[in-house]
Amino acid sequence: MDSVTVYDCEFLTAPGAPMRFWCGPHDPDPLCVQIGAVRLSLTAPFTVSKAEGWFVIPQDRDGHIVSVDPLLTRLTGIDDATLAQDGMPIVEALTALDAFSQGGPLLSWGTDDVLTFSTSLFVQGLLSPIPAPRFRNAVPLLLTAGEALEDVLKLRSNTICAYFDLEAPGAAHDARADAASVALVLSHLLSQNRLSAADFETLARPERPAP
Repeated sequence: MDSVTVYDCEFLTAPGAPMRFWCGPHDPDPLCVQIGAVRLSLTAPFTVSKAEGWFVIPQDRDGHIVSVDPLLTRLTGIDDATLAQDGMPIVEALTALDAFSQGGPLLSWGTDDVLTFSTSLFVQGLLSPIPAPRFRNAVPLLLTAGEALEDVLKLRSNTICAYFDLEAPGAAHDARADAASVALVLSHLLSQNRLSAADFETLARPERPAP
């Protein structure tokens, strides 16, 4: 493995929805509205590619396009007009992500595949064009690099650069910039020999406990 893809997502939300786990009477499902991705080289000098991104049309279980809450627009700049003009169906966006990743592992800060991809696909009765085992959570890599668990638990993709005194590559809550932020930190840890390509291999192919 000589590279991995780091991706990030933005998804529907509303005031208080995360604290309610999107269970409030008027909370939208956490449907994907944006995917951002970069490729991270696992060989020196551990370069990070230019970010690519795709807007996604949020379609609910009744087949309707869901309007964006003003909160999401304030956070991300994404509004209904953006999605109407540039959005694409979730399978089309995932197919584009698949092509960008060249068949390799896909890492996110957390499990965006479970939170938003699976929701967006499920409500439309669709299958993912990317097999689930290709998606991995990048967070354990920081533990491997020696960071304290209590610190890692407080980090988010849009705050991780500041924690390592690195300049963020763009605005917070832009999936492209947040993906690049995580990748820059991983590049930084690789360059300090706190991570190695073998650590990414282990993340992509975790050992299973003996029965």
